[in-house]
Amino acid sequence: MAFELPSLSYAYDALEPHIDARTMEIHHSKHHNGYTTNLNNAIADSPLADQSIEEILSGLDLENKAVRNNGGGFYNHRLFWQVMSPNGGGTPSGALAEALDSAFGSFDEFKTAFSKAAATQFGSGWAWLCVHKGGSVEVCGTANQDNPLMPGIGCEGTPILGIDVWEHAYYLNYQNRRPDYINAFFNVIDWDKVSELYTAGV
Repeated sequence: MAFELPSLSYAYDALEPHIDARTMEIHHSKHHNGYTTNLNNAIADSPLADQSIEEILSGLDLENKAVRNNGGGFYNHRLFWQVMSPNGGGTPSGALAEALDSAFGSFDEFKTAFSKAAATQFGSGWAWLCVHKGGSVEVCGTANQDNPLMPGIGCEGTPILGIDVWEHAYYLNYQNRRPDYINAFFNVIDWDKVSELYTAGV
């Protein structure tokens, strides 16, 4: 069963002024679409074709670069679109808020840690908030299209929030000002969705 490019639940211009419409359109219809097509080509006529993306990534042979790069790209972007909303921003509540307070001391301290992971990721990559079985959370970063589901990445747990810090995610609007893009991202985070993913991952 081939993977399909997921539709967005909002228009390309819905996240403005924080993320501009042209970046969203290119990012979704070109970059994510490319990862989806290339992933399908990489797994065609193999046992991986019958697996979920989570199964593919968790059992991944890291030397299989086509599946590593394109499977990661497919999964990472699918999560990225899900955790953003035109009505995003603010702060989380409930069990997720308690987990962040327990791990980082406060939401502001979490924001500092997440922003640092995103800002200091050298070159292309992602910063993540992950949940572990039992409910604890951690922040980490990965290079390129790697993610915490992959074995031996040095970053574990189930991703529930991710920010894309490849230049294609922000360069049209922010140029080399990655920290400005990271700060703007907090205005579009859908904390209800992140909380839902947290509950599912506990």
